[in-house]
Amino acid sequence: MNSPRTRSDAPDSATPLKKTLTTPLLYFFILGDVLGAGVYVLVGEVAGEAGGAVWAPLLAALCLALLTAASYAELATKYPRAGGASHYATLAYGPFTGFIAGYCMLTAGIVSVAALTRGFAGDYLTEFVTLPVALVAVVFLAALALLNARGIRESTRANVVATLIEVGGLVLVVVLGAWIILRGDADLGRLTELGTPSEGPATAVLSGAVLAYYSFVGFETSVNVAEETRDPRRSYPRALFGALLTAGAVYVLVGVAASAAVPTGVLTESGGPLLEVVKVAGGVPTGLFSVIALIAVANGALLTGIMSSRLAYGMARDGLLPQFLTRVLPGRRTPVAAVVTTTVLSLLLALTGDVATLASTLVLLLLVVFFIVNTAAHVLRGDGGVPGHFRVPVVFPVLGAASCVLLATRIEADVWLRGLIVLAVGVVLAVFAAVRKRRAAERGAAPRTPSDS
Repeated sequence: MNSPRTRSDAPDSATPLKKTLTTPLLYFFILGDVLGAGVYVLVGEVAGEAGGAVWAPLLAALCLALLTAASYAELATKYPRAGGASHYATLAYGPFTGFIAGYCMLTAGIVSVAALTRGFAGDYLTEFVTLPVALVAVVFLAALALLNARGIRESTRANVVATLIEVGGLVLVVVLGAWIILRGDADLGRLTELGTPSEGPATAVLSGAVLAYYSFVGFETSVNVAEETRDPRRSYPRALFGALLTAGAVYVLVGVAASAAVPTGVLTESGGPLLEVVKVAGGVPTGLFSVIALIAVANGALLTGIMSSRLAYGMARDGLLPQFLTRVLPGRRTPVAAVVTTTVLSLLLALTGDVATLASTLVLLLLVVFFIVNTAAHVLRGDGGVPGHFRVPVVFPVLGAASCVLLATRIEADVWLRGLIVLAVGVVLAVFAAVRKRRAAERGAAPRTPSDS
C-alpha cells in the first residue's frame, strides 16, 4: 500500500462536473435526504427501546450526527470533489482504505435504493393499486435513472417539491398533536417516561438513539455533489448544519406529538405510528399519509441514487473502480455510465431481496464510513487543502469517531455478521484493485490516484 504524498492538488483527467447548485438547492438536497421515509415508521421502534419520551433519543441522535457532520463539512470544503469519504480516506491512508470507505458507501447506497424500491412497491402503493413488484421496480428505477441522468439541477429541483411535501406531512403531525393536546385528549406525562422494564434511562436513550440515528442518515451523501456546488466553502456548511438542525427540530416536535397523543404501547406495535396520530386527531383522510409516504420514499431513492452514481464516478476517477464509470453524458455532463450501472445493481437487489434483509446492514456500514471520515479529518489537519476552507476544533473529529464506536456497540450480533461478510467482500475487491494498480504501474501506465504525484 502506498502512503499519500500529495493531497490537495491532484490533477484530474476526467471531464469536470458542471457547477449548478446554490445554497438553497443544496440545503433542500440535504434536508430531503435526511427527511426520508424512515421517520414515518421509526417513531414506534424508538418508543419500544426508550419509552414514552421519544424526543430524548431523537435529540441525542441529532447531537451525535452533528459531530460527524462537522468532519464532513471540513473535508468537503477542503477537497470539494465527487468521491466523498473514499477520496478523504485515500488522502489520509492511501488507496486501500479509500476503496473500503467508498465500497461501504457505495454498497450502502445501492442497497438503500433497492430497499426503498421494495418499500415503494409495498403497502403504501397497494392502498391505490396492486401491481407486480418486478414491474413497479423496473418502472420506478428507470424513471429515477432518467431524472438523475438529465442533470443535477433538474433532480434537485424535483427534490425541492418533494421535500416540501415531506416536511408538510410531518408539520401536519405536529399540528394535529398540538390540537390533541389543546382539546385535552393527550397525556403529557408520557413525555417524561424514559426507560423500559429491562433498561434504565441512560441505556434506553442510547438504544433508542441507535434507531433514531438512522433518521438522520443522508447528510453524508451531499459531499458527493460538493463539486457541483458553486461556492462550496460558503454554501456547504450553511446548507449542511441548517438542514440537520431543521430535521432535528421537526423530529423532536414529531416525537413530542406522537408520544403525547398516542399511548406508548400503541406506538410500539404500530407499523405506521404517525398514522396513529392522524387517527386520534380525526378529520384528515388516512390515504393522505400513503401519498406522502410514497413521495418520501421516491425522493429518498432519487437522492441516494444521485449519491451512488457520483460516488462511483469519483472512485473511478481515483482509479479505484473501472475507468468506464467516468464517462459523462455529452452536453449534460452527468455521469451516465455510473447512473446506469448503479441503477442496474439496485434493480437486481430489489428483485431478489426483501426490505428487512436489504436494510439491516445499512447503519453498520455507514458507521464504518463515519469512523474512517472522522479519523481522516484528524489525520489531514496539517494539509492545506483549498484556502479558506471551513474548519472545526480538533475535538469534533475525535468525538465523532468515539460516537461511531459507541453506537456500534449497540448493534445486534446478527447485523454484525452480515456486515462483516459485506466488509470481507470489500477487502477482497480492494486487494484486486491494488494488484491491478501494481501491474499497471509495472507496465508504465499506472492509474492515477490522489496518492500519486
